[in-house]
Amino acid sequence: MKILVTGGAGFIASQVADAFIAEGNDVFIIDNLSTGFEKNVNPKATFIKEDIGDKNLINLFEKEKFDVINHHAAQMDVRRSVADPAFDANTNILGTINLLQCSIKTRVKKFMFASTGGAVYGEQKYFPADEGHITFPLSPYGISKLAVEKYLHFYHSQYHLNYTILRYANIYGPRQNPFGEAGVVAIFTSKLLKGEQPIINGSGEQTRDYVFVGDVVKANTLALKDSASDIYNIGTSKETNVNELYNLINKIIGKGQIEKHGPAAAGEQMRSVITSDKLYKKFNWRPSTTIDEGLQKTVDYFKSNL
Repeated sequence: MKILVTGGAGFIASQVADAFIAEGNDVFIIDNLSTGFEKNVNPKATFIKEDIGDKNLINLFEKEKFDVINHHAAQMDVRRSVADPAFDANTNILGTINLLQCSIKTRVKKFMFASTGGAVYGEQKYFPADEGHITFPLSPYGISKLAVEKYLHFYHSQYHLNYTILRYANIYGPRQNPFGEAGVVAIFTSKLLKGEQPIINGSGEQTRDYVFVGDVVKANTLALKDSASDIYNIGTSKETNVNELYNLINKIIGKGQIEKHGPAAAGEQMRSVITSDKLYKKFNWRPSTTIDEGLQKTVDYFKSNL
């Protein structure tokens, strides 16, 4: 298959692209390199440095006639979305609509979308959340991801575009960018390795569902074969609070830094954990990497790549 991976120079999508290539697919990558790195791009992929909002993308679509779009490019910082909702919406909603318009005009067969299970549900009513949980996001980031899900339903109903929505929990692992505001594992790891003091937002009692990137890649390769237009959570059903996470990383690195807390972040929910039972029943997928194993792999990567 000919697959276009958006955001393919980034943390998750670059590794998804690697897996698609390993399975024999013809992979194109588009990324504006605002947060991604060209060194992450697989040399067997065709790389295009461009923004997903560029109206000239239709020329690329018409030339290449992609079978599948795997869409990961996004503004992914919750705090930036709170500070600048218009920027978030322009990237995450309008940029995606541009891709969808190109897709229907060139008869793309399938559109895969990396959504968020950590933000679309908001403060959860039950734990872990399944795909039927009420969606009431607390940040513009979560709102924009949910809006795209609704647009995908529209494009399916109106134009018969097949889609797969993967609602990610908190993904961590090698290649995660430690220099932004998102990605607490990468931020803590890089700072602790350099002997700097990480700051924990608020009490540190806020919980997240941490999923290793290798497990997420596997979910993408399985979902590539899905003929239904559907939504799947990608999570572990296990909560880890930020203090616990900090101490696990601190123990692996072995520098014994104390906890230091700062103000709570705006738009940040207290608990987030999701179940992947639906994907398990469909494709027998479960995350296979424990948090201890995943953090060790992440620390080893950053030791070699900081």
